[in-house]
Amino acid sequence: EIIEKIRVYTNNDAFDPELIKKASKACFGLCCWVRAMEVYDRVAKDVEPKRLRLAKAEAEFAEVSGLLAEKKEALAAVEAKINELQAQFTAADEKKKDLGQQVEDCSQKLDRAQTLIGGLGGEKDRWGASSAQLGEQLFNITGDVLIASGVVSYMGPFTAVFRERVTARWIEYCRSEQIPCSSPFSLGATLGNPVKVREWNIDGLPNDSFSIDNGIVISYARRWPLMIDPQMQANKWIKTMCAAPK
Repeated sequence: EIIEKIRVYTNNDAFDPELIKKASKACFGLCCWVRAMEVYDRVAKDVEPKRLRLAKAEAEFAEVSGLLAEKKEALAAVEAKINELQAQFTAADEKKKDLGQQVEDCSQKLDRAQTLIGGLGGEKDRWGASSAQLGEQLFNITGDVLIASGVVSYMGPFTAVFRERVTARWIEYCRSEQIPCSSPFSLGATLGNPVKVREWNIDGLPNDSFSIDNGIVISYARRWPLMIDPQMQANKWIKTMCAAPK
């Protein structure tokens, strides 16, 4: 209401501060103050709604900013959880690959073990027979070595038939004295070395049992052997064996 009354004067062209200054300097100041109050009222009425809207907008912005911050925190938590799950997935995937490789290795080992067991199953009978044979040889070792010593010492000059006849009598004698021995007796089985005999055969020694027995007699004899060798087989064998690098 006061501003409306004032505006009656401010709208008057005569209420000009420059004109009033010419009349009175004191009124000049009052005129300027009145006009300033009218302008202030006019500006305040125009600016106040804007200020209210600004405050409302700022409050809304602060509320939205708070919600945005909360959502950002929630998003950061979700991203951290995703990263954690991704790391767990990567570790689990690596473990899966490692376990798969272990399964593959175990499968291969199992296949090889089954193959080996299958192969060894076929060897069981042979090993059993070999074990029984070795047990028998060990049981008869005393008589066999006794007969072999007699053959090496005394049977060198005689034929295979005569040797068999004499060794048969020695076997009967050992049994009568409760001395275990093999029947039939074999000098090669008692004193022979299969690897050495094979080398002798390669060097030219005939592969029959009589020739192999003669080779054993020569190898264990303490004296120089006298060989009856019309076919020069022993001569060839001795020369080749002694010339070959060992």
